[in-house]
Amino acid sequence: MSMFVASRMTKHPVSVTSDATIQQADRLMKKHKFHRMLVVDNGKLVGYFSDRDIMRVAPSPATTLSKFEIRSLLDKISVRDIMHDKVITVNEDATIEEAALIMYQNKVGGLPVVSDVGAVVGIITATDILKTFIEVMGLPSGGKIRLTLEVDNKVGVMADITKIFADNGINIDSFITCKQNDKRYELVVRLNDRPKGFDDIKKFLIERGYKVVHSANIG
Repeated sequence: MSMFVASRMTKHPVSVTSDATIQQADRLMKKHKFHRMLVVDNGKLVGYFSDRDIMRVAPSPATTLSKFEIRSLLDKISVRDIMHDKVITVNEDATIEEAALIMYQNKVGGLPVVSDVGAVVGIITATDILKTFIEVMGLPSGGKIRLTLEVDNKVGVMADITKIFADNGINIDSFITCKQNDKRYELVVRLNDRPKGFDDIKKFLIERGYKVVHSANIG
């Protein structure tokens, strides 16, 4: 399972050129049920616009203009007149974590993906990030045991915990650490199905001084 943008993005995204008319852009967005669209000239990303930008320049529904007059008006406005030319992007070689951080910091739901020479090669969205997270957790296959421990932030904790599981013949599917403060972490351990000796593992962990704060079947 790859954790790079290039393997998680939607390739060859639908786009328009900056000289396309608002009417052409509007039809394309409605056809594909898009809320925003990239503007690409000669393979290079030059901007983006949203359905709100189109609504901003389109005549009000209460207008007395005829349909012919409305079409004529929209044909005189090009995409370059409404597009935003400052676009936040991510490189195709970036990791999923980098893409997620950029989206979070800039409060956007998707990013155009560009190559090293600036060509648009795809688009990655918050939905793609969420799907990756779910797959990394192994949730689609179901049958996961989720065990949450409170541990001290010190060297050797991970090695000690993995040894407890190994000594009892239990294979760990995945680990996640969640920092609580400078001294404590929550450690989430995921196992495939409910292994033999699972209840004994909880007892051994407690005996070794680890606090088991939660356990659940996921999926």
